[in-house]
Amino acid sequence: MCEDLFVKIQIAESAVKPAPLRESLEPAPLPTVEGGFQTVLADPPWRFANRTGKVAPEHRRLDRYSTMELDDIKALPVAKHCAKNAHLYLWVPNAMLPDGLAVMEAWGFRYISHIIWAKRRKDGGPDGRGVGFYFRNVTEILLFGVKGSMRTLPPARSQVNMIESRKREHSRKPDEQYPLIEACSPGPWLEMFARHPQPGWVAWGDESGDEAPRGAVSKGYAGGAIERHGVDIPELAKYERIQDVEADALAADLHDMYERLGFSIRDIAAETGFTITRVRALLDRAGADIRPRGAVPALQAQG
Repeated sequence: MCEDLFVKIQIAESAVKPAPLRESLEPAPLPTVEGGFQTVLADPPWRFANRTGKVAPEHRRLDRYSTMELDDIKALPVAKHCAKNAHLYLWVPNAMLPDGLAVMEAWGFRYISHIIWAKRRKDGGPDGRGVGFYFRNVTEILLFGVKGSMRTLPPARSQVNMIESRKREHSRKPDEQYPLIEACSPGPWLEMFARHPQPGWVAWGDESGDEAPRGAVSKGYAGGAIERHGVDIPELAKYERIQDVEADALAADLHDMYERLGFSIRDIAAETGFTITRVRALLDRAGADIRPRGAVPALQAQG
């Protein structure tokens, strides 16, 4: 009876195991550099499945790419190709966060923090065309881990842990990640599962030799600049004074961001580069009704 139960459990487990949409390829050996890579960026080809073990309909487009089993991703000898002290930036889908943390640990890194990619429309609002069973995903997670002991470089002290940009080809990550990582972590830099080569980086992956990323550019996914509802914010030095007419116009723009778009004071400070003190002063000038700290804007509460 116990043997029959064991067989049934094995059958049930195999039934929910995600099957590949296309044949998996044996990964090529990882590249090496003298002393090892100090920074690794990886976007593994995660294999998605729902509770039935079938690939969800919204992920059928993944058949353009080779995917890998979780155990195969974990087995890659990343630690052996890294310096004693190194940084890891690891992309992971929201639904597979535990898998991402497991991969990070298997590669010899400990989790420290993360960066969020907020996918935006042209007007700066959240791009709600993502997928998701429980919530509509408009973000992706870039986990940050450390091997050994190494802080980020000085520019990271003022780097916020968010990238805001518009989507492009399916699965392509934002180009803004490269200057961010180069400013915050030392080279040599290795990109695993690279879509196309980047200057100054060693690229590894079955697409790394492509001149351009694979995948068609769907309508509305061509990237480009974000236009913040026509709000043109000037760059000001920390204590730079501005004329009353300019201050009134700027206060009106910030009032619009605060009241209509639902930005918090900290959001506005991060968006404009102004100090929180200047943002508060301009909002007071515009007659804004300042919300209690942590309060949800009325338009979000209604939504």
